[in-house]
Parts: sequence; C-alpha cells; structure tokens
Amino acid sequence: MIAAQDKPVHLTPEAYFAWEEQQLEKHEYINGQVYAMSGGTVNHSRIAVRLTGLLDTHLMGTGCITGNSDLKVKIAQTQNYTYPDASVTCDERDKGTENYINYPSLIVEVLSKSTEAYDRGGKFRLYCQNPVLQDYLLVSSTSIEMDLYHKTKTGQWLLFNYKFGDIVKLKSIDLSFPIEQVYQGLELIPES
Repeated sequence: MIAAQDKPVHLTPEAYFAWEEQQLEKHEYINGQVYAMSGGTVNHSRIAVRLTGLLDTHLMGTGCITGNSDLKVKIAQTQNYTYPDASVTCDERDKGTENYINYPSLIVEVLSKSTEAYDRGGKFRLYCQNPVLQDYLLVSSTSIEMDLYHKTKTGQWLLFNYKFGDIVKLKSIDLSFPIEQVYQGLELIPES
C-alpha cells in the first residue's frame, strides 16, 4: 500500500537503503522519490496474513521464498523498490539476496480505497516489466472478490475475476483454493 509522498527528496538507491534503516515506517522508492507506506484496516491485515500463510504452507519444502509486506521487491530494469502485501520467488538468483527479491513469480496486493487505482494502473505497469512475473493478484478487502492478472506463454496478460463460490487458480505456484477460505469469519464492509 502506498501513501502520499512525505516530501520531495531525491535519493540514490544506496542512500534510500541507508535512510530507510533509520525510519520507523517503511517507504517505497520510485524514481528517486520515497513514499511512506500507510497502515491498513483490520480486514486488510487479516486477508494479507491469511494469503501469506496459505502461500507459505503450500510452498513448504519447495525452496521457494514467500514474502509478506516486509519484503521489498526490486522492479526489473529500474532502481525502484516496492512492498507488496505478499510475494513469491522460486528463482535461484533470489536465494543470495538479503534486502529484497528481484524475480517474483507471484505478487499479491490487498486493495484499499486509497491505493486501488495505483495498484491496478501504475504499479501493475511497473511489475509487468519483470520477465519472471506470472501472476498478479489483486484482493478486495471489502467484498469477496479477487482479480488475477496471469501472463500467458506468449506474454499476454489475461484477467480472471473471482467471486463467491469460485476456485482461485495461481498457475505460477500450482495452487488452487476456494476464495471463501481467505474471507472466512471477516465482517466485510463495502466501500461507499
């Protein structure tokens, strides 16, 4: 989740890493600018935790790395860094990195009113630059609904909309699950 820019400060990637280590909150780094990450709702947090747990349990013993919102993703062919709500890399090249991953095959963003347009637009365009990314899952925090952008072998992005009663299929990690599994017990409040 990304919030409004704190102040117009232009940093190098190296300066960004050093500066962020001394901050109380996380900041995404886009084109030399830092953006504070805002907090989410209870449902946003619970959904992100459930999805991360689901992914991690499924991938146990495979050598893949499941990241939560504390793991940075470096945007391919740029010096930009983001904090998705969840990510998965199975790429050997990410085994030796310490502060971020470069080659996620799956990225998950839990949507909020303040970030939905960016997550669907500008952020998706950034993520699409990664040649390894196969699945980009956008998860509603106000209704039982998920949108999955899946990249085909020919490089086209297909959109799948999942709603109540559907089985979500993440081909990037060979995982299928009933959508209700993520939302069970949550009191969903539609945005006005």
